[in-house]
Amino acid sequence: MYGPPAPRRRRRSKKLAEIVAEEAERNPGVIIEAFATDEHRIGLKPITRRVWAPRGSRPVAPCHHRFEWLYVTAFVSPATGESFWYLGTGVDKGLFEETLALFAREAGAGSDRVIVLVLDGAGWHTAPGLKVPEGIRLVYLPPYTPELQPAETLWIHVDEPIFNRHFDTLSELDATVAAQCIALHANRERIKAQSGFHWWPGRVQPN
Repeated sequence: MYGPPAPRRRRRSKKLAEIVAEEAERNPGVIIEAFATDEHRIGLKPITRRVWAPRGSRPVAPCHHRFEWLYVTAFVSPATGESFWYLGTGVDKGLFEETLALFAREAGAGSDRVIVLVLDGAGWHTAPGLKVPEGIRLVYLPPYTPELQPAETLWIHVDEPIFNRHFDTLSELDATVAAQCIALHANRERIKAQSGFHWWPGRVQPN
């Protein structure tokens, strides 16, 4: 007699720590480090948040709804707090390739440093023929798991100076957000405290 079909085994995906260890074995004498990257859209449509106010008063936040957007891309090492920030006006395969190449160059990825980069499965991240720089290995998160993305936790800090504010132009918004990104870049402890998930692997230093 035939019984019920055996349950299909789900393919086990490698843990991030295993991938980092694999790269360390493959590249002896090289720094191996896991980074995360994500994009965040903000624009001239204001972001409103609750604020404290005297009893009986109603806080007012000026706004003018317009649909012009700015995209913030963060590359962050949760283990060390090192971060790189880039601002643009769109997202697509070509722009992602340019940003990825710039990050690899500024982070020193290559023969002396291998970066395991964790990212989601957005179309521009997974496009066929995507050019990946030397020293970068892309590792994709499972679908619909933003809670596993450390970079996702940083957007509330990026948005701090623009809550309940009106900006006339994207240039004004760009300047404000750029200043905040510079401040975050300089504050590694804050980055580590926010994005340092307990399971995130540490940097592998060469012997």
